Amino acid sequence: MALKVLSALDTAKTQYYHFKAIIIAGMGLFTDAYDLFCIPPIMKLIGRIYYEDEPNLEKQYETPAFVVSLLVGLALLGTVIGQLVFGRLGDQIGRRRVYGLSLMLMVLSSIGCGFSICRTRNCVLGTLGFFRFMLGIGIGGDYPLSATIMSEFANKKTRGSFIAAVFSMQGFGILVSSTVTMVVCSIFNAASNAQYNHTPEEADLVWRLILMFGAIPAAMTYYWRMMMPETARYTALVEQNVLQAAKDMEKVLDVSMSQIAEEYEIPPNPPSYPLFSKEFFRRHGRDLFSCATTWFLVDVVFYSSNLFQSQIYNEYLSKKEDMNAYTEAFEVARVQALIAVCSTIPGYWATVSCIDRIGRVKIQMMGFLFMGLGLLAIGIPYYSTWDEGMENEGKKFGFMLLYGLTFFFANFGPNTTTFIVPAELFPARFRSTCHGISGAAGKVGAIIGSVGFLWASHNKKEKGYPKAIGMRYSLVILAGVCFMGVVVTYFFTRETKGRSLEENEIENENEDGSNDHVLLRCFTNCSVQSHSSINEGAAA
Repeated sequence: MALKVLSALDTAKTQYYHFKAIIIAGMGLFTDAYDLFCIPPIMKLIGRIYYEDEPNLEKQYETPAFVVSLLVGLALLGTVIGQLVFGRLGDQIGRRRVYGLSLMLMVLSSIGCGFSICRTRNCVLGTLGFFRFMLGIGIGGDYPLSATIMSEFANKKTRGSFIAAVFSMQGFGILVSSTVTMVVCSIFNAASNAQYNHTPEEADLVWRLILMFGAIPAAMTYYWRMMMPETARYTALVEQNVLQAAKDMEKVLDVSMSQIAEEYEIPPNPPSYPLFSKEFFRRHGRDLFSCATTWFLVDVVFYSSNLFQSQIYNEYLSKKEDMNAYTEAFEVARVQALIAVCSTIPGYWATVSCIDRIGRVKIQMMGFLFMGLGLLAIGIPYYSTWDEGMENEGKKFGFMLLYGLTFFFANFGPNTTTFIVPAELFPARFRSTCHGISGAAGKVGAIIGSVGFLWASHNKKEKGYPKAIGMRYSLVILAGVCFMGVVVTYFFTRETKGRSLEENEIENENEDGSNDHVLLRCFTNCSVQSHSSINEGAAA
């Protein structure tokens, strides 16, 4: 039998609190993207400041490849740990109780990244790496909590759009990080006499300011996170306090207590099996495999976008000897902002507008497929067309078009859907944990994509990278990873469009029984009756 408060959540009209929850939950994803995409221009500044006296002219003014990989990898490793730890805590002690902790960890770590304590190269890079690791833990913790909270507050008709809207805050994080970088660099460039062969001391302040600014939007939402009630689904289904769930929802939804309170006391219903038991894997193993595998595959490809950046920067940035520290960082940020506006943000919002009409599975398969085709189109003729022919304006446009479409279909596809589906498939008592496991698998893929393929993509020794398989084979392998994503999605991922979270849970709990249709029909009838009572109460 469906609880009235949960039926009311499923059928509630879209209202102010839903949009407020999107902003509150989305700030963690905003900070994640801000931190990730402000690093390329910051690495340019650090190279200018701390590697100005490098005796090897080829490496002069360049942050070594090992340092870049280490700083990126530490943040992603922290994210893996954060997703596992905070995901489990979200199920054990409540979503709300650890939600503010993850945000505060992000805020303090962002500020710590900016201070980085000292001015010598080794000390700065060491403390920056430590605070980026801690920042990663906070960001990782925010993934399962934000997705779970939004899914449990949303109605079943527009749940996918709401969760996608939370995730789309990443696009605005990219845009704001690029904008802040351009503004700060422009101000300091106008006030200094920076030249190619001399970087003024105040440049050391610039990258610190850029990193610390990312803490401001997240800090502004801390109060509202603390004021959020626990989700009704956690309170009713995990803590089994149905009355408190109804009281909490009365505060945020436009319904009266009489409409969502139960007529009779609901007896406790203790869980019948623990996490990672044989029964758990029998009932939910397929879904966990599907969510973790597809997230792993898409992040291998999505985070390997660093492979393309050097090619784009080389062709669209001015020559290094014509730029100082500020203008080089400015131009890198400008390219990132252009890509965000033209492909990344439109991809996110295409998902927001279509996911509850098309469905998760179709969008995920389509995204994987077109990402793979785009990577093949770039990779197979890479050295004969793109690497040698960039002086031709038509080829430049073709390269940018394919690159932009790859990003578009990543976001109008698996990069967004892999965040949504784990928040819908699992029972309330395992939901945050399983989302964290899926996301952690994804970030393992991100480490492979952003670090492993970055080193593999060079076909000759250059800029501190050893000779490896080269860009062509790297891109073809990544295309193959995308096609694997299509296969896994088709055979293992279940559609959740338009279904209540409890309806998905009932199907999972009874996959081997013959009474599935009876339970589903009972749930549907109870939902309809509850919906009718709400309408009658509103009319009265």
